[in-house]
Amino acid sequence: MKNFNDAIRYSFIFCIALGMQLLSAMTNYELFENKNIVILGGTGYLGRAIAAEMLKYNPARVVIYSRDEVKHFNMTKIFGHHANIKHVIGDIRDFSSLLQATRGADIVFHVAALKRMDALESNVEEAIKTDVIGSINVFNACVENNVDKVLFISTDKSCSPINTYGACKFVSEKIFTNYDTTQIKTKFIATRFGNILQSTGSVIPIFTDKIKNGEDIPLTDDRMTRFIVDKQEATELIFDALRYGNGGEIFVKRLPALKVTDLIHVLKDRYNATNKIKVIGLRPGEKIHEVLINESEMARTIEFNGLFIIRPSVADLYKNDHEVPLYMQKGKRANTSHQDFVTEYSSGQAVIDKGPLAELFEKLGLL
Repeated sequence: MKNFNDAIRYSFIFCIALGMQLLSAMTNYELFENKNIVILGGTGYLGRAIAAEMLKYNPARVVIYSRDEVKHFNMTKIFGHHANIKHVIGDIRDFSSLLQATRGADIVFHVAALKRMDALESNVEEAIKTDVIGSINVFNACVENNVDKVLFISTDKSCSPINTYGACKFVSEKIFTNYDTTQIKTKFIATRFGNILQSTGSVIPIFTDKIKNGEDIPLTDDRMTRFIVDKQEATELIFDALRYGNGGEIFVKRLPALKVTDLIHVLKDRYNATNKIKVIGLRPGEKIHEVLINESEMARTIEFNGLFIIRPSVADLYKNDHEVPLYMQKGKRANTSHQDFVTEYSSGQAVIDKGPLAELFEKLGLL
């Protein structure tokens, strides 16, 4: 009888331990140690940030894939000739190249895109070739190579899009979220956030140069607000999406926003400047406020651990009952947990005052 009771007790303990394991999140070491990683668009600002953070967790290999050989060279100057990094020149428009680059990969980060909104408005076909057809190539190459997880980097401009860049990202999100999870074993997951403050093309150096040169500061509309995120927050969101994603979700983090006029005044105060602001009108495809979650998406959004997780719009069609993600077990419906987010999550709702904005910029070393 004693042996039988011991068996029951140990079985009970094992079941509890197993349950705790299933309900706990993977650590970064568990995500990346000894894994083969591919970063498409890896020589860009965010790609470099992902690589730098991931190398802390002992991946077996990190493939940096990009079509710009100069950026590859510049990256070797930053990282040195790291034994775990392999540089591959290639373009996501080229399926055979992608197929070769992703062979044997455990995790693929899809960061590659044409991003200049103003340029893409007059080069729609090129935008489609890279941002849509390129994403289809990524999807198909990863499925063919049985990649475990693929993380797609999207943008707030994809939410209720009004410009070419946002529309292309919107379609790409659908490629990576509305797929048959019962038939395709690769887990495709997306993240969505605003412009990274320190990234290439940030408006801060543009405004700073104008201020230093004593020129008028161009502003398209004095009502304009924008979400702000630094590279550390962006990387954390990307890793959390890999950690918690079950396939087909879009992960969003609650972010602060700024009024562009406040940004200009903070920079002017920094340089004790008196430059005038010149309102020039909205550019083609430009919004007053950006949106991270729209009204349609809010109804299928779960809040969990400081994240908003947008469930795929075809989730009921491709239901996988034996895998209930942690965020579904522990989270709650976002449109019932926050009165201010019943309809949408807009940058106009999240503006921080000029004082905290200046403090944030000081903390990030932007002033």
